[in-house]
Amino acid sequence: MNDSRDKRPGVLQIFKSVGAAFFGVQSEANRQRDFTHGQLHHYVLAGLVATVVFVLVLWGVVQLVLTLAGVK
Repeated sequence: MNDSRDKRPGVLQIFKSVGAAFFGVQSEANRQRDFTHGQLHHYVLAGLVATVVFVLVLWGVVQLVLTLAGVK
């Protein structure tokens, strides 16, 4: 039987899991899949990428607000 819980998570599923972990809303089924079929280095890399993207977006928003406020 080809159950999606019984195969390795794809790139999109890994980033969804990392995003859910950022907000603390991971489902038990996905957590089980990640720990059973996932590889640690995939999640570490996705977490680093997500963190860098988050910091860059936050920096961009601050720069935009400062520009619009006339501070710069």
